[in-house]
Amino acid sequence: MKNKISQSKKIKLDKKSIYLRKLILQCLKSEKRGHVGSAMSLVEIIRVLYKKFIKKNKSKFVLSKGHGCLALYAVLYDKGFIKKKELLSVGQFNSNLGGHPEHDKVKGVEISTGALGHGLPIAVGMAIASKINKIKKQYFVVCGDGEINEGSIWESLLSASKHKLDNLTVLIDYNKLQSYGKTSEVLDLEPLTDKFKSFNFSTFNINGHDTKEIEATIEKALKVRNKPSVIICHTVKGKGIKFAEGNPSWHHRSFLDKNDLLKIEKSLGT
Repeated sequence: MKNKISQSKKIKLDKKSIYLRKLILQCLKSEKRGHVGSAMSLVEIIRVLYKKFIKKNKSKFVLSKGHGCLALYAVLYDKGFIKKKELLSVGQFNSNLGGHPEHDKVKGVEISTGALGHGLPIAVGMAIASKINKIKKQYFVVCGDGEINEGSIWESLLSASKHKLDNLTVLIDYNKLQSYGKTSEVLDLEPLTDKFKSFNFSTFNINGHDTKEIEATIEKALKVRNKPSVIICHTVKGKGIKFAEGNPSWHHRSFLDKNDLLKIEKSLGT
C-alpha cells in the first residue's frame, strides 16, 4: 500500500476541500483547542459521504471517531444542517457543539460518540435491526486507525460478518498516527487488509483525499452482496496544514494561541 500512502501525501486539495478546512479553522478560533490533525485527515471522506450517499430515511452516518467532529461540523454547516452562528460557537459555554458530537443536540448527528470503539458496534446493531425488519437502509461508519486498537471494534466486525451485513460500509481513516505516536509503534495494525479479509469483509484500499476515488469505491462497496465492506482510506494526519502533516503533536492541541492560528491561516492560504 506504499503507493496509496505516497499519493495521499502528494495530492493537491481542491477549492472545496480548502474551504471546508477554513471552516474548521473558524471552529478552532472559537474553541482555541481541538483535534486539529484528526479532523483534517477526515475532510474528504465525510465530504463525499454527504455529497452523495447520506440520504434522509435511506442511510445513516456514524462518526465512530468522534474526536474528529470538527470535520463533521464543517460539512454539516455546508449542507445546511447547522447555522453559521452555531458553527462559530464550538466549545463555548452553552454551545451544542463540543469536542465530541452529541445526538439530539446537533442536527445531523445520528449517534453520540467519543468513547472510542463504540460507534461501530452501535451501527452494526442498527444494521442488523434493519435486516430483521426488512428495512432498506445503508449504514456508513468512519473509524480512526488508532480507534481500531479497541477490542469492541473486532467483536463488531465478527458480528457484521456473521450476519452478512451488506448494508454496512466501514471507512477507516488510516493516517498512520494516533494520540502519541505511529500506529506501527503503538500497536501495529498490519497486515490490515488481510485481517479484514479474514473477517470476510469485501476490502478496498484507496487514497483517502481523492474525492473521485472515494466516491467510486463507495459505489463499488454498495454493490457487494452478502458481506459487509471496509474501505481503508490512506490519509495524512493534518492534511492541508503543512507543518502539522504527519506530526503526532498536532493530534490535539490544548491551547492554540494567536501565532498558531495565524500559521494555520497562512498554510491554508487564508
